[in-house]
Amino acid sequence: MNKTNNNIPYYQSQNSEIELFEHAYNNQLPMLIKGPTGCGKTRFIQHMAAKLGRPLYTISCHDDLTAADLVGRHLIGDGETYWHDGPLSKAVREGAICYLDEIVEARKDTTVVLHPLSDDRRILPIERTGEVLHAPPEFMLVVSYNPGYQNLLKGMKPSTRQRFISTRFDYPDIDTETTIVQKETNVDKGLATQLIELAHALRVLKDHDLEESASTRLLVYAATLIKSGFDPIEACRAAIIEPLSDEEETVEALMEVVRAKMETSSNGDQRNGN
Repeated sequence: MNKTNNNIPYYQSQNSEIELFEHAYNNQLPMLIKGPTGCGKTRFIQHMAAKLGRPLYTISCHDDLTAADLVGRHLIGDGETYWHDGPLSKAVREGAICYLDEIVEARKDTTVVLHPLSDDRRILPIERTGEVLHAPPEFMLVVSYNPGYQNLLKGMKPSTRQRFISTRFDYPDIDTETTIVQKETNVDKGLATQLIELAHALRVLKDHDLEESASTRLLVYAATLIKSGFDPIEACRAAIIEPLSDEEETVEALMEVVRAKMETSSNGDQRNGN
């Protein structure tokens, strides 16, 4: 869980997602964002929370996440029992934006607590205290997940999904992604373009050999290493290829793609970002 600071995190718009978010916020509508790992979903939420001047509570969902983790629980301290709000309750009380990342990773009985917050009631009942929190107009509920990981065991229930307006993210086009990598790392356009071309070559292989594609986040990592003086080929191995697969043969095959894309440029210019 974290809160935004006074600075607005950089985000490069791809379509009309900023306008959609603002309309959803102004009309007290919950929002669902679908998209692959590392395509900018979390950065987008951070950007919008800062832009709107609202606190942000981010919850990374997982199999062990319980309703109490979201809403709160009684704790014992100094010989007394007291109530401690969870991040969802705090967000409602403060009129914050509450973002549940990878919502499908949470147990279905946990996500049920979102239902009264994501319809026209906009309430959060706290059964253990008998309290009912009414969300102020500034509160917004946002959830996200990666559709590529969905299956019969980890899919979002239709009864939950249909409570949200929804938008789909994908990896940016070449020009936009080049701008993002340059802005995030201050590398030259030539290196940024090479990394994006490498990513596109690897993404073609996703449906054949890889569970996930090379994300924009990984490209930023690789560019950061190269900018600091690390060998470009090894930077791509560490920041892009190794995170994609544990299979040694697959890694070596992907490294051939890296070498074909990266060895044609001047290593000195890449490292200096000139």
